[in-house]
Amino acid sequence: MLLYDISRDALKSRVYDGDPKPQTSWLSKIEYGGEYNLSSVAMCTHTGTHIDAPYHYLDDGKKIGELNLSRFYGACTVVTISGIITGEDMDDILPHCRKKLLIRGEGEAFLTPSAVFVLGDYGVNLVGTDGLSVAQADEDFEIHRELFLNDILILEGLDLSGVEDGDYILAAFPLKLSALEASPVRAVLMAQEKGI
Repeated sequence: MLLYDISRDALKSRVYDGDPKPQTSWLSKIEYGGEYNLSSVAMCTHTGTHIDAPYHYLDDGKKIGELNLSRFYGACTVVTISGIITGEDMDDILPHCRKKLLIRGEGEAFLTPSAVFVLGDYGVNLVGTDGLSVAQADEDFEIHRELFLNDILILEGLDLSGVEDGDYILAAFPLKLSALEASPVRAVLMAQEKGI
């Protein structure tokens, strides 16, 4: 089994405009006379590679802890497409894809309302991107909200540079931050080695 780490380092990742940058501090360091190394971190739940739960944009939406773990694991397809993604684009792509779709667009792939409609129509249950958001800034609210209303989870901040387009098994489990609207994840793709 081949494993591909498609997560970004949360401490080094670009943050969404207006979000705080991660801050770390040492509570104890051996080199300064401590008996052990102990650190703390403060960061936005949308830093680096993370899952957005419906509660992010729906006040009655499910929080991270209310989502079944099976939502973060399963067959997925990685596709390369950049720019503004329309419903017509999705109609061309989705017949060849699994129900979890990861979009490689060099951070410049953005869904439109028509694309979200087609994603919902095809029964996609998770959409991921290598960008900071699945939507352009002026449509962020509308796109996120429509995805959640179609029961589609959002995985943002991926690093898909080391994988080819194709089918994989995705594992992107959130931290157990039960009452929150998002969580960092360690996203991994799995593929069977050829010839085995």
